[in-house]
Amino acid sequence: MNVEETYDIIIVGAGHAGCEAALAAARLGFETIMFTVSLDSVALMPCNPNIGGSSKGHLVREIDALGGEMGKNIDKTYIQSKMLNVSKGPAVHSLRAQADKVEYTKQMRMTLQNEPHLTLRQAEVSELIFEVMGDNKAPMDSAKGFPSNQPEETADYFEDAKRTVKVTGVKTYSGAVYHAKAVVLCTGVYLKAMCIYGDTITYTGPNGLMAANHLSDSMTEAGIPLRRFKTGTPPRLDKNSIDFSKMVEQKGDEHIQPFSFTNREEDIAREQISCWLTYTGEETHEIIKENIDRSPLFSGVIKGTGPRYCPSIEDKIMKFPDKDRHQLFVEPEGEFTTEMYLDGMSSSMPEDVQYRMVHSVPGLEHAKIVRPAYAIEYDCISATDLKPSLEFRYISGLFSAGQINGSSGYEEAGAQGLMAGINAARLLQGKEPVVLSRSDGYIGVLIDDLVTKETKEPYRMMTSRAEYRLLLRQDNADLRLTDIGHDIGLIDDERYESFCRKREDINSELKRLKNTMIGAGRDIQAFMEEHGSSPVHTAVSIADIIRRPEFNYETVKPIDRDRPERVFSKEVIEQIDISIKYEGYIERQHRQVEHFLKMEKKKIPADIDYSKVKNLRVEARQKLELIRPESIGQAARISGVSPADVNMILLYLNI
Repeated sequence: MNVEETYDIIIVGAGHAGCEAALAAARLGFETIMFTVSLDSVALMPCNPNIGGSSKGHLVREIDALGGEMGKNIDKTYIQSKMLNVSKGPAVHSLRAQADKVEYTKQMRMTLQNEPHLTLRQAEVSELIFEVMGDNKAPMDSAKGFPSNQPEETADYFEDAKRTVKVTGVKTYSGAVYHAKAVVLCTGVYLKAMCIYGDTITYTGPNGLMAANHLSDSMTEAGIPLRRFKTGTPPRLDKNSIDFSKMVEQKGDEHIQPFSFTNREEDIAREQISCWLTYTGEETHEIIKENIDRSPLFSGVIKGTGPRYCPSIEDKIMKFPDKDRHQLFVEPEGEFTTEMYLDGMSSSMPEDVQYRMVHSVPGLEHAKIVRPAYAIEYDCISATDLKPSLEFRYISGLFSAGQINGSSGYEEAGAQGLMAGINAARLLQGKEPVVLSRSDGYIGVLIDDLVTKETKEPYRMMTSRAEYRLLLRQDNADLRLTDIGHDIGLIDDERYESFCRKREDINSELKRLKNTMIGAGRDIQAFMEEHGSSPVHTAVSIADIIRRPEFNYETVKPIDRDRPERVFSKEVIEQIDISIKYEGYIERQHRQVEHFLKMEKKKIPADIDYSKVKNLRVEARQKLELIRPESIGQAARISGVSPADVNMILLYLNI
């Protein structure tokens, strides 16, 4: 006799993707169960305990604007907050907050446990349960002809035999069966995870937590091709053994910018904890070079592909031999622990080499290692097997989100989890999936890149990946996405009404400033001279004055005699200044978006036979058959599909 239960939606994994997916599904009214190999791993930060950063801060604010939880949770648990890139334009300003690792997990777990319609269960999901429908209902078994590792063969299997496969639940290692109408895989780095440093190999997940060793086999049997990726983490040090006098103190910002649009600075302001900056040196680099043959990364022990933009320290030294030093940030893991995170020294070197490396760094000469650095290998999928909704192309009701999709980072995972949870719920609602475009937000860029472009390494979000980044700023995420969040049902009416008032304040004040004219009288000329600005020779609008670099909304107050008595919030004023100062650039990007959307609206039929499209190159035909783009715009972004190939498709479809 085994346990057998029924839910609407199953979430496999309780990391950052799993948490967002589970909350979205439950908040949309569906009975949801979330499985994790350990309840202690809910929203775990096994690597750097921070949220946000360059481009990642954009993702967190977009998650919040859509009704997700990550921004609210970091606002509750941060120990240091900093706005990055403030010397540059607003398009690349990115908020970053150091978290109290334990508190972040505790608060998120409490939120999950108090959510109606959501059940948490500690168990290892070992098998996916499917129902096969179609002309040929042969068992889904590689021995029976079901392909296990070739995506092209997988496509042929379904299309040639007109099969439809639907996920109907999962089975745990204990034999318990859970039925559901949709399943979201958010397994992170746990599938057949292997932690490595030097000759030490442990078959565990991060932080010694149990790996998920059985689900991979079930996925392979279902025709889902898997691959191995790798990530890593640096050593943790004992704060009491560090000499901070040899380092540069890194303090948080004086004024705190919340991640969540529901919070104000006064709601979350608290005393912050400093981080510290130091550097590797020649001695560090020599130690690494002398022992490079002992690195599993270079000896061939590690087979998985690692992240290009977050390399291990030994990778940095070997790839950039002329660089005489690398930054290292010593960051607290929490308020009530002496563990410090050595950001910048991710490694899989043997333990004795790690000690020598650490002790060669100024301020760390006598540092004690609390936890050694390690690399971790894990199974993941190619996200090109997914639709833009994050549902598997050939398996109805099965979604995938987070690092299992070949991405890296908590924020990328949370964004995917939110969208997968939303779309699993909408599948059950009988509604069209929510798919954000590249012009809607960084989330749209992230998912489009994953499902369209074959990523050969863990994918990391960067501002340079967003073509319309002046429009997709972190400061206006609510203006771009709150309408969508409200339509979905994750933004309640009270929050939405508050947002609408903010938007009306911005729009009405912008209109007034553009229509309020001032002359060239003596008082105006004196004001301009006082601020080091050139004189005006004819009537101009207040907006024209704000457009000058030496002015902003606040500084023009003395000459803005019709200004409303009410005081606008800092957020409203920020939008007014940006909208006026960057108006020309913003209008140009809006024109680019119009052209982009025309291509996105040109849909490609799901049943198109690319073999009948004349003059397609072989590579383009193969890629198009594999990825099955939904629009001409998506087809054009596939690596290996040229503009000439796109024209052939347009001619074939006569659009």
